[in-house]
Amino acid sequence: MNKMFLIWQSRIINCKNAGRLLFWFLLPGVHLYGQTPAKDSSWFYDSHFHLTNYIQEGIDVHKFLEIMGGKVGRSTLFGIPLQQQWSYENSGDFAPNYYLASDAPLYYYSFTDAYIAMQYKSLSKEEQERFDPMITGFNPTDLYAADHIRRVLKLFPGVFSGIGEFSIHKEFVSAKIAGEKASLTNPALDSILNFAGEVGLVVILHNDIDVPFPRSGQEPYLMKRLGNLFRRHPNTSIIWAHCGLGRIVQPVQDQIRMLEAALGDPTLKHVTIDISWEEVAKYLVSSRETILSAAALINKYPDRFIFGTDEVAPATQDKYLKVYYMYGSLFAQLTAEARLKLLKGNYSRLFDAARIKVRNWEKVHVLDKEPVPPPTPSSGIENQ
Repeated sequence: MNKMFLIWQSRIINCKNAGRLLFWFLLPGVHLYGQTPAKDSSWFYDSHFHLTNYIQEGIDVHKFLEIMGGKVGRSTLFGIPLQQQWSYENSGDFAPNYYLASDAPLYYYSFTDAYIAMQYKSLSKEEQERFDPMITGFNPTDLYAADHIRRVLKLFPGVFSGIGEFSIHKEFVSAKIAGEKASLTNPALDSILNFAGEVGLVVILHNDIDVPFPRSGQEPYLMKRLGNLFRRHPNTSIIWAHCGLGRIVQPVQDQIRMLEAALGDPTLKHVTIDISWEEVAKYLVSSRETILSAAALINKYPDRFIFGTDEVAPATQDKYLKVYYMYGSLFAQLTAEARLKLLKGNYSRLFDAARIKVRNWEKVHVLDKEPVPPPTPSSGIENQ
C-alpha cells in the first residue's frame, strides 16, 4: 500500500477530530499536494483583537505573541474603550467583569490608548512589525473626540495605524453607556471619520444591522443610516465589524441580497466587511445553505471581506483559534484567491497603506519633516 496513504490513515485514526485534520491540510502555508510551503507560513492575520476586557484587564502583549506563535502572522492591537463600573449599590461585593454581569453603567476609558501604546513600545522593532495598534479611548458623541485622536498620535508617533473598534449602535451596550447615546447622524461621528480620512487611519466601526428584537416586518432602519454615513466619508478606509450581527441581533431578511447590493455600489467601495466573532460564525456556518451563500458572496467580492477573531485577552492558543476553526467549512468553499485575501491579503493591503499614510502625517504634523512619497501599497499576497 502507498506509504503516504498509510501515514494519512494513521493521522486520521489518531486524530480526535478528523474534520479538523482535513481542514488543516487545506490551510494557506501548509503542504498541499506537493506544493512548496509559502514564504509566510502563518495561517491568518487578525484584523480584530482586544488585548484587554471591560474592566481593562487582560494579557501582556508578550504573552499574546506566544499565543500567536507561528500561526498568526500579524494582528491589530486594541483594548475596549468602555469600563464597566463596579457599583456597590448594584452588585455589592460581586465584582462584574463583563457588561452583561451588572446593571451599573459603562463609561468611556481614555487611558486604554496609553496602555496599548506602552505595550506596543515594550516590543522589539521586529516584534512591532507584527502589530497594528488602534486608538479607541474616545467618546463618539463628543465633538472633541477628533482632538483626542490627534493628541494620541502626537504623543505616540510611530505607533497607531487606525481607530476602533468603537461602537455606535450595539445591542445592550449602547443603552448602558453613561451620558449621551451615540448616533449615526451625530456631527461628532462625522468629524471623527473626516479626521481618520485626512490622516489615513483605518476605522473599525461596530454598528448593528438592526435592533435586537424587531417586530415582524419592521424595516432595519440602521442599515440605511449606516450606508448614508459611509457615503459621507468616501476617503476613509472603513471596516464594518461583524457585518452588523450580534449576540442577539440576527441576520435580517434578505441580508445576503442587501450586502451584495452594498458591495456592488461604487459609493461604498471604501468599506470592508469583517466576519470576526464566534457569534457571527454561528450564523454563517449554521447550515449548508448559509455556508454556500456566504462563500458565494465572498468569492464574488474577494477584496471586500476580512477575517478577525474578536477574541478578548485569550488565555490559551486553543481559545484564540476557536473562531478560525469554526469557519473551516466556509473557508473550504472559497476560491484560493478569496481565501488568501480574506485571511491575509486584505489585511496587508489596508494596514500597509495606513502605516504609510499615518507615518507621513506624523512627519508633517509632529516631527516637522517632509513626508516620504508613498510607494504603491502591496496587496500583501505576493510572497505568500
